Amino acid sequence: MENKIYDTNAAGLPEPMPYVAAFEQLGFGMFVHFGLYSLLRRGEWVREIEKIPAEEYEPLAMKFKPESMKDIVRTAKAAGCRYVTLTTRHHDGFSLYDTRGLDPEDPFDAVHTGAGRDLIAEFVDECRKADIVPFFYHTTLDWHRPEFREDFDAYLEYLEKSVRILCENYGKIGGFWFDGNWSKPDADWHEDRLYKQIRKLQPEAMIINNTGMEARGGLGRSEIDAVTYERGRPEPMDRTGQPKYVSAEMCETLCDHWGKAANDIDFKSVRQLIEELCECRKVGANFLLNVGPDADGSIDAMQRATMECIGAWMKVYGKAIYNGRPFLRYSGMREFLLRDVKDAGTAYLFKFDPRRFVEVELGAGEGNSLTLGRIPGRVRSVSWMDNGEQLAFKQEGGEVTVSLTPFPYGTSYPVRVAEMKFEQ
Repeated sequence: MENKIYDTNAAGLPEPMPYVAAFEQLGFGMFVHFGLYSLLRRGEWVREIEKIPAEEYEPLAMKFKPESMKDIVRTAKAAGCRYVTLTTRHHDGFSLYDTRGLDPEDPFDAVHTGAGRDLIAEFVDECRKADIVPFFYHTTLDWHRPEFREDFDAYLEYLEKSVRILCENYGKIGGFWFDGNWSKPDADWHEDRLYKQIRKLQPEAMIINNTGMEARGGLGRSEIDAVTYERGRPEPMDRTGQPKYVSAEMCETLCDHWGKAANDIDFKSVRQLIEELCECRKVGANFLLNVGPDADGSIDAMQRATMECIGAWMKVYGKAIYNGRPFLRYSGMREFLLRDVKDAGTAYLFKFDPRRFVEVELGAGEGNSLTLGRIPGRVRSVSWMDNGEQLAFKQEGGEVTVSLTPFPYGTSYPVRVAEMKFEQ
C-alpha cells in the first residue's frame, strides 16, 4: 500500500514557548457561556437577535443569582477537561466579575446586582481546588456601552481597564480568549496596547482572539498564541518560515447554541465529539467543548451525561490525549500515530470506528489489520490501552502491520487507542 506520510516534527521549525507547550498538553478544555441570557434560555445572542430593548433586558441583572459555580467545574472534571474557559463578560456587557468602580454610575456586574458577589473569584477558587486551569473569555464588542458605537477610542480604554482588573485580581490564569473584533473588521482595535498589558501582568497567559467562523485558523496580530477554529476541524499548522510557534484550538458546542437554549435539543453524539477531539489532537490542536449552564449555575442532565460519557473514554485513553503530540499521519486513512511528549519510546495508534469488532462469535475475523508505513524504529510491542491485550504485529523495515482484535463483550468505545512501544 502507498502512504503519504506527514511528519510534523521537521527540523528548523520554531519551538513553542514553555507556556504554549503547557497549553497544548492540556489538550481538552470546557467552554462555558454563562450570563444574563441564561435566564431567558434562548441562547447567548437573544438580546441582539430578538432586538430586546436595554430597558427590558438589563433589569435581568437583578434576577441573576447563581447558587454556585461548583457544578460547572465538577462537570469539567468529570469530562476529563484540564482547563475551563468562562465568559467573564459576553457581548451584552454584563460582567461576572467585580468591575471595581470602573464606571461608578453604571456598575453592570454581578457584585453590584442580584448575585451580590464576584462569580469569577468563585470560579477561579473552584478550578484551583479541582486542579483545573482557569481561562477568561472576554468580549471585545459591547452592546451595553454607548462608547462602542459613539466613541470607539474611549471604549477601547474601558476595555483595557476591564482586562487589567482580570489580570491583577485573580492570581495566575491560563489565558485570555477574546471575541468580537470581527464586528468592526476595519477598525484599529489597538491590540498592541491590550496585549502588552497582558504580557506585563500575566506573562505566561495564552492570548487567543477568535477570528470567527469566516476566518478559521486566521492568525491576526503577532502576539496571538493560538489560532481558533470555530465549529470547524483544524488543519495542520504550517509553521515553515514563521517567526514564532503558534498553537491551535477548535471550539465546539454540544448542540447548536453556546448559551443555554431550552428548545435546542439537537445534541451531537458522544461518538462525534470524541472523534472531533481525536481529530484535533491528530494535528496538535486543543479541543474546547462548550456547555451552557442554567441561570442557577447548574448543568442540565443531557449536557452533564454527554460530558460524563466523554469522561469515561478519557479515563481509559486520556494519557494519549494529554501527552500525545503530532507524529505520523497517512493520506487516505483516518488512523494516525501520536508520539508521547514525555516518553520518546512510546506512540499511540488511534483506530476509528472499531464497532465492527464487537461481534461475539466472529471475533476479529479476516482483514482486521492495519498497515502503517515509515515507522522510525523497531517496534517492541503493541497493546490496547483499555485492557492491556497484546496485539500481534509484523514489521518489515519501516512498515508495520498490526492485527486488530475485537472489544471484549460488554465494551465499546467510538475510538480505540493502542500503545506502541519502540526498542530503545
